[in-house]
Amino acid sequence: MNTKLTLNLDKAIIDEAKSYAKNHQVSLSKLIENYLNSLTRETKKQPSVSSLVDSLTGIIPNDYDEKKDYRNYIDKKYQ
Repeated sequence: MNTKLTLNLDKAIIDEAKSYAKNHQVSLSKLIENYLNSLTRETKKQPSVSSLVDSLTGIIPNDYDEKKDYRNYIDKKYQ
């Protein structure tokens, strides 16, 4: 079900949006509807993180080199 909506926007933005919509062969209403839909969809997609995962976040330093650590492990194992 479609409902009318009144927006107050800067005239220059409206003109640019109309031009964009025309170039992409879509109505301005559909363009705004798609944008608002993508905004609300993004917030719904974000998965919730369990408390365990949240507590483990950040334990491993950003500069950790797992390949180097593994090579050191193998070197020690087979010496």
